[in-house]
Amino acid sequence: MKVLIVDDDADLRSLIAFALRQGGLLPIEASDVRSCRALLVQEGPDLVVLDINLPDGDGLSLCREIRSTSDIPILMLTVRNSEDDLVAALDLGADDFLSKPFSPRTLLARIRALLRRAGQERGDRMELQGLVLDLEARTVQIDQREPVRLTSLELRLIQILVANAGRPVTTDKLVKHVWSARRSTDRQLLKQLAHRLRHKLEVDPATPVVLLTEPGVGYRLALQGEADGSSS
Repeated sequence: MKVLIVDDDADLRSLIAFALRQGGLLPIEASDVRSCRALLVQEGPDLVVLDINLPDGDGLSLCREIRSTSDIPILMLTVRNSEDDLVAALDLGADDFLSKPFSPRTLLARIRALLRRAGQERGDRMELQGLVLDLEARTVQIDQREPVRLTSLELRLIQILVANAGRPVTTDKLVKHVWSARRSTDRQLLKQLAHRLRHKLEVDPATPVVLLTEPGVGYRLALQGEADGSSS
């Protein structure tokens, strides 16, 4: 499988490329936004490793550009362990992030997890009462309303909630399913992710009836007919 590495640091690109080859993956290298755009068309990579800082543009803007036309997994790299940067990256459609410095082994594990998830999420459909979740199209439809497009992270979150519909799912279980690894910022990022998903699911996000918060536990996808709800 092809992995496009987008970073202006040639030494880091070489290190990542070596780790990918050792892991049986084919690395493709780009040093800036322009070359990234060209290689996306020419090579059709299966995943993009994208630095947040690039010499001829903004990695966050490039992430949004890629996500507007493709569902391939995007792993963001950042030297700034800023929660604002991380939330912005996830809001724009990134699937995961990694702060520099990092070990090649950790990077390879994250990449494999994203590729594995991408394969699992294709070609499936889940239905629950008035909810239809199309994993291939990455859309959710409730009560015959117009289907709503989901990001990769939103899709993974609602997927586990649908699988456990009517039952609370703990924060730890949700974090593990969405991101694989635990980090100090994950609980806050999960809250942000649930907030975004709620705005796509609910008629009135201020008084949710579909995606409910279970205080001290996690979240629950309500079955039709439930009247109680709480906000995050």
